[in-house]
Amino acid sequence: MPIIINIDVMLAKRKIKSKDLAEEIGITPANLSVLKNGKAKGVRFETLEAICKALDCKPGDIIDYVA
Repeated sequence: MPIIINIDVMLAKRKIKSKDLAEEIGITPANLSVLKNGKAKGVRFETLEAICKALDCKPGDIIDYVA
C-alpha cells in the first residue's frame, strides 16, 4: 500500500503511549490500532486534527506516500 501511517514514530518521539493518545482524542485503542497498522479505509478530518493536536505535528508527519 503506497500510503504509510507513521503514528508510531510520532508516539515514540513524543514519548506518548497509544492508550493515552486514544483516550485524549476520544477513540478506542482498537480503532487507533487499526489506523496505526494501515488497515483503516479512511480517517475523518476531525480525528486527524485531534491526532495532530495531541502529538503537536502536521498531517504530513504521520501520513506519507511512497510510490
